[in-house]
Amino acid sequence: MDVSSLLDPLNDAQRQAVAAPLAPTLVLAGAGSGKTRVLTHRVAWLVEVENVSPHGILAVTFTNKAAGEMRARIEAQLGLPSAPLWIGTFHGIAHRLLRTHWREAGLPQGFSILDSEDQQRLVKRIIRGAGLDETRWIPREVTWFINAQKDEGLRPKHLKDDGDPTRRQMIRLYEAYEEACRRNGVVDFAELLLRSHEIWRDVPGLVEHYRARFGHVLVDEFQDTNTIQYAWMRMLAGSTSIPFVVGDDDQSIYRWRGARVENLQQFRRDFHGVQVFKLEQNYRSTGNILAAANAIITNNSGRIGKKLWTSGERGEPIRLYRAYNERDEAEFVVNGIRDWVARGGNRRDTAILYRSNAQSRVFEEYLLAARVPYRVYGGLRFFERQEIKDALAYLRLISNRDDDASFERVVNLPTRGIGARTMEVLRAHARANSISLWQSCAPCAGELGARGAAALQAFIELIGRLDADTSDLPLHEQVDHVIQASGLAGHYKKDKADKGEARLENLEELVSAARGFEPEDGDMPPLMAFLSHAVLESGEGQAEEWEDCVQMMTLHSAKGLEFPVVFLCGLEDGLFPHQRSIADVHGLEEERRLCYVGTTRAMRHLYLTYAEQRRMHGVDNYGAPSRFIAEIPPDLLEEVRPKVQVSRPAYGAARGHAPARPAQSTRPQRYTDDAPGSLKLGQRVRHQKFGDGVVLSVEGQGSNARVQVNFERQGTKWLMMGYANLEAV
Repeated sequence: MDVSSLLDPLNDAQRQAVAAPLAPTLVLAGAGSGKTRVLTHRVAWLVEVENVSPHGILAVTFTNKAAGEMRARIEAQLGLPSAPLWIGTFHGIAHRLLRTHWREAGLPQGFSILDSEDQQRLVKRIIRGAGLDETRWIPREVTWFINAQKDEGLRPKHLKDDGDPTRRQMIRLYEAYEEACRRNGVVDFAELLLRSHEIWRDVPGLVEHYRARFGHVLVDEFQDTNTIQYAWMRMLAGSTSIPFVVGDDDQSIYRWRGARVENLQQFRRDFHGVQVFKLEQNYRSTGNILAAANAIITNNSGRIGKKLWTSGERGEPIRLYRAYNERDEAEFVVNGIRDWVARGGNRRDTAILYRSNAQSRVFEEYLLAARVPYRVYGGLRFFERQEIKDALAYLRLISNRDDDASFERVVNLPTRGIGARTMEVLRAHARANSISLWQSCAPCAGELGARGAAALQAFIELIGRLDADTSDLPLHEQVDHVIQASGLAGHYKKDKADKGEARLENLEELVSAARGFEPEDGDMPPLMAFLSHAVLESGEGQAEEWEDCVQMMTLHSAKGLEFPVVFLCGLEDGLFPHQRSIADVHGLEEERRLCYVGTTRAMRHLYLTYAEQRRMHGVDNYGAPSRFIAEIPPDLLEEVRPKVQVSRPAYGAARGHAPARPAQSTRPQRYTDDAPGSLKLGQRVRHQKFGDGVVLSVEGQGSNARVQVNFERQGTKWLMMGYANLEAV
């Protein structure tokens, strides 16, 4: 292969990076700038031009899919099998090292690897063996603590409790877990990297052997490396191997699982004479989309700095839609997708992106109603999620004590001391007498130990109490009370792992779903109708991957993907950026990077949506538009507005359900101020007779519109706009 044929497909910046001198190199690769192409061409350059043996190259990335793609591209470019190259994930290569050097690692030759479920099962046994209460020492939380320490390169002996008894016990459990793994001859995923780093550090001559072998170490997605991954790479490279790393500090969005964007800057300090190349030409998005992304990310401090550009068209403005509420937002998005399809587009080319998994529910509801197939990328549909099924199981048991599936699901959730033996006794009695598990509880009490019988009786009393306490409550209050009083909310609140907060948000969204639910059959009790609705919704299976369907996903799941049409939804302060990050400088900057990632997923059309009112956690919130919207230059935006003069929520009636909406225009209009006299949700107003109040809802148009105001002294009242003479306060 001659040099020209190798470099011809590349742009100038890519050529400079691929043909860089043999020295430590950082390639700062912007979104859609062709970083994988640079990595694979660099390998070909090393082999074909620098005469480096394929055996002397090690390439590391984060996913098996990315490693497979890299391997296939290198084989195609070199015309040679890629087997001699070590190409794989961090964990995959660390595993390969430990299989080769099992003696040095202190492992049995046939050691096993624990997957996440096996690891949690082992932790659970250790907690029980220590005589600890699982409701206090949650296996998932203990597992998260152990993995977090390993990702930082820390063993129990390195940790101090700082006088904290909870931390002291966690350290003891970590010690017991390590001993159990040693005794059983097993390792977990985090152990693979930590153990391989330790043998390089502690076994004389071993790391020198690998440094001599791998003269060139290439790392992809460098911004996602955590502490132990960076230390592992630095140990291997030493002062003799030549590292070539590719990353983007503007796309570091995994801080919550240990990724350190600081590693990009640390790399420049740790290696002498680092040469930096910037890939700024984007091949994905239009000029307007890139200009918006650049404007947003510029507000982050400490960036190495780059500016995306394209030689392609400027493209259409970014459309901004201010929805009345989350239902109006979902209706706008679904109508936009239908318009795209009507103009000849494919559904698979459209993506709905959101900050929180809980936001998916309303979009799912409207897509189902419109018979638009969709797929939740990298996740489950709302009513199929574990915590939602848990809450619904409690509700079903209240409605029907003989529901065995629901009984089995929650009888020991949260953990209350009802073990496998108790359940075996109940099942055997139920089968023998053709009765339900619930009906078997009383007759079986004598066969159980005192502890098991007492725990079972406490559960029976709990269900009875939940039933009695919620029988006269509105549906959404029933759901909320059961989630709280059953202990589910507390159970997931204790979960400090990354999914705990998301599960709580989903449970709160279930309350919102119940509040907005309107039974089709008025004769059916609301709870029974809602439970039937949930079953039917979950029974509507997702579209298959090969089907032409709308793609739905969180912003974290969207990284690395691209779509011609993107709807980036829920842009309100408190939701995006997330409430927990607003007061934290580092957290807010990561939220901004997440917005940058979402923006640069769009190829041709980008829609941003936010709601004046959003029902979250079962209550109505009046959020301000996200600060990220204000960071986009106004000349890049074009506001899309419905043809009404006043803002009103879809939840108009006192029952809390959606009245019919006036027809809206999806044709973009240039931004104009609200018509004089228009009212917004949450606006404070004054009435000559009733005093000051807050606008809750508006229906209709002009003088015929009705406005609902919550007055401080007189309570909630509906007034005719034409006669109310309301003044803005």
